[in-house]
Amino acid sequence: MLPRNLTIVCITFVVATACHSLQQRTRTAMVVGEALALIDRYYVEPVDDRDLVIGALSGMTSTLDQHSEFIPPVAYDTFRDTIHQEFAGIGIYVDQPDPNGPVRVITPLVGSPAIAAGVLPGDRIIKVDGTGVAGLGIREVSDQLRGPVGTKVSLTLRRGEQDIEADIIRASIQMESVIGNHRDQNNAWVYRLQSNPRVAYIRLTSFGDRTVGELETVLKSLDNDFDALVLDLRGNGGGLLHAAVEVSDMFLSSGKIVSTKTRGGVLEQVDVATSGTLVDPAIPMAVLIDHDSASASEIVTAALQDHGRAVVGGTRSFGKGTVQNILPLEYGRSALRLTVAKYFRPSDQNIHRGKDDGEEDVWGVTPDSGLAVEMQPESLAKLMLLWQEASYPSLKGIDRGTFSAAASETPENTPPADADADAVAVADETIAQLDKPLAAVVERMLGQGDDSESPGSEESAEPAAAPTVQSAS
Repeated sequence: MLPRNLTIVCITFVVATACHSLQQRTRTAMVVGEALALIDRYYVEPVDDRDLVIGALSGMTSTLDQHSEFIPPVAYDTFRDTIHQEFAGIGIYVDQPDPNGPVRVITPLVGSPAIAAGVLPGDRIIKVDGTGVAGLGIREVSDQLRGPVGTKVSLTLRRGEQDIEADIIRASIQMESVIGNHRDQNNAWVYRLQSNPRVAYIRLTSFGDRTVGELETVLKSLDNDFDALVLDLRGNGGGLLHAAVEVSDMFLSSGKIVSTKTRGGVLEQVDVATSGTLVDPAIPMAVLIDHDSASASEIVTAALQDHGRAVVGGTRSFGKGTVQNILPLEYGRSALRLTVAKYFRPSDQNIHRGKDDGEEDVWGVTPDSGLAVEMQPESLAKLMLLWQEASYPSLKGIDRGTFSAAASETPENTPPADADADAVAVADETIAQLDKPLAAVVERMLGQGDDSESPGSEESAEPAAAPTVQSAS
């Protein structure tokens, strides 16, 4: 009888524990529901229940760390587009210099429906499908430009004093995450420095679904036919953890890449490099980082630095060493983005910067000795403008320099997008003069640099201003 009694006791205990846990959760939900009912009944103004729920969820996640959040439906589609590197639209970058003015085209994308329809930089969007949008915000206009693949959208564009009508068929637009130094006459990326073609240059803007495949294709096309390689992760805020691991594995043949630990410091996973690399280990390599290099960027940089595979230049990275899971809500219409683990570099040093950590604490990734090079805000603004220009398609007859200078308020050294080879070379020389972190790592890799002195170290340590927000549609 004892085993039977013991079984009954165990079952009773389990059921009681489950009931207690359910009661606790139910009581919490009842409090929220009661508050919603009271607001609906007594608040002085009518309030939409949906707005209250979104506010409650946003408030709930605001008590967690800064990387956990509620993603409402209006933002969830954009978030997924960013991760998947693909969206349905006409293929333009837009901005809105005047919050009360029209949305303006920065540039159509290479190979996009917009460029085929004759949309030009500087065009102001006045109407979408016959409805005026001049007073709407950039998000609202972007939402109207997007839509199912194969559907038509009619635009009224103001070009100077003239109104232009354009009918454009939406298509699947793929966003690049692996880009080069400049484009050739066919608008294809060139993954070499124009000023030194023996140095391969690859810039990763994010770590999305397509990043690994894009980078693999580029490295195979280069086929180790270069004397040094620069992997530029400046401004790269991260993305998918597995993408960071696979990118690191392209340059490492053995050893730990990253480890993740869950609540209580429990080791959950250790990612290790597999044999073989896509780049000859004998070829010197450098990684460039800055204050905005975070998360997946820090995983890659730390792994290559700890294994001695690459030198690291630029400035100390952001310090985001946490892993977030995206947990869908409302049958996939919205989601919770929750921090579920922390990751650590191969040396097992911490990457994450806690809210109380100072500059003297261990976090992030620090450039190698002699390669810590900070840029002045003015120089960085000019460099960002030239980076933008390099990514624009060649549009013959368009003085893009005039437009971009007005948009960015930095007219100096701005080349037109339809410049010939000589003009592009001049632009590249300008980039080389501005980009002192790049110059420093190239000199170090080619054996021309002085390890004890950082080129450009006289530059100010003042953080640079954030770039202008743009939107893809």
